[in-house]
Amino acid sequence: MSRIVLGLLRASHPEPAVAVSTVAGLLAWGVGHDLATAVAVVAAVAASQLATGWSNDYLDAVRDRAVGRADKPVATGGLSRRTVGVAALVAVVATPAAALATNPAAAACATLGLISALLYNWPLKSTAVSVLPYAVSFGALPAFVVLALPGAPAPPLWLLGAAALLGAGAHFANVLPDLADDARTGVRGLPHRLGGEGSRIAATALLLAATVTLVAGPPGPPSWTGLAAVGAAAVVPLLAWRASRPRVRAGGVRPARPVAVFRGVMTVALIDVALLVGSGHVV
Repeated sequence: MSRIVLGLLRASHPEPAVAVSTVAGLLAWGVGHDLATAVAVVAAVAASQLATGWSNDYLDAVRDRAVGRADKPVATGGLSRRTVGVAALVAVVATPAAALATNPAAAACATLGLISALLYNWPLKSTAVSVLPYAVSFGALPAFVVLALPGAPAPPLWLLGAAALLGAGAHFANVLPDLADDARTGVRGLPHRLGGEGSRIAATALLLAATVTLVAGPPGPPSWTGLAAVGAAAVVPLLAWRASRPRVRAGGVRPARPVAVFRGVMTVALIDVALLVGSGHVV
């Protein structure tokens, strides 16, 4: 039993699951939820993340074995495909059930975000519109948190737009380290069609646009902190890009380091998440 539990935890994609659930909790606190509704919000988001991660490993089991993904317990034989599939179904049902503890409008929004994420896993991952589910699901997150408030107030459009841009940028950044493995197994999403260079440009531009929207969207003039965030969003990827390029040095040419660009765009993504959480105070 402990082996199955550990395998399910590893197959849930724990890092993004914990990160997104934490952001949801902080945003719930920022917009003024009481403890009970904040717990319901986090539970629904966590269940959605588990459903997405487990269904991903269920659907990608053959691909993951083909590329030798040692971090995937289904691929290594540490967890059966059937077990992770059943767990995914349970989490799918749990998501709207937990969200209904707030109100029907919020539950519908949480369900929309989950359906969009599941559609990415299949069949949209390998299509030219692979970025769309990321934009929809990320945009649905703050919408769900705001709608879960008493009276289901409408979330501001700038908040939804910024979250959607952040999600789209995260899609391009997220696939950068896996482009080669994906190509070997026939995945042809939008980042793969643009290639490494195009994906880095797209990730940088989208995350910068998200930063600008989060800073300029709320009422009143932008703060100095916000303006500094915009500057960082513009400069950090450029510095990372320069550090990643191959250079001639004594003894030969230093190879390109695409990981530097990945870390740069992820730094901007973290800045955007901080701004997103902080924006809850003005909703």
